[in-house]
Amino acid sequence: MNTSDRYRALDGLLRRANALSRAAIWVAGGLTLASALYITGDVLARYFLGKPLGGADELSGYAFAISISWALSFATLQRANIRIDALYQYLPPRVGAVFDWLALVVLGVFIVYWTRYAATVAGLSWDNQSTANTTFATPLWIPQALWVAGLLWLCVVLALMLLRSTIALVTGDLRTVRDICGVRSTKEEADAEAEAGKRLVEGDAQ
Repeated sequence: MNTSDRYRALDGLLRRANALSRAAIWVAGGLTLASALYITGDVLARYFLGKPLGGADELSGYAFAISISWALSFATLQRANIRIDALYQYLPPRVGAVFDWLALVVLGVFIVYWTRYAATVAGLSWDNQSTANTTFATPLWIPQALWVAGLLWLCVVLALMLLRSTIALVTGDLRTVRDICGVRSTKEEADAEAEAGKRLVEGDAQ
């Protein structure tokens, strides 16, 4: 039994996480688009009717925070986070794999602390029944809970990535370590752009 067969279940979980995260960015994108349309409507109402719709700043702020938290998991899975690789590209493969793994560990620690802080904020809003100081008087725990949910999902994704990359590093499967948490190469960036362009063309053709 080779390494890929041995950890097929874990690889399957990562694929499902990728699929769910891809769906999440579509929802997040839709939320951002709805926010932009509402702001446009607010500006037009202010200009032509002399009366704004109201709440554009508040709602767009909620939309931005929620959409960002839910988009982070897909960005992490796609290795779209920015890494400084001036020296990285000259490292031996095994040393580079160790640095890739360490980068994922540091990111995971940061996200866990961020999520813990966010959950504390949402919990305080729930306990105090805090509302926004606006005409909507939005219960703050609602947008904060959606924000925290996105961060919690990111923690799950990072845990899966860290578990799989740790196994790969221990077993000497450097290619898997790179595929999970390595810096994307120029070729990978070009292939991703080409694939995105292909999907766009096929979508227009339909």
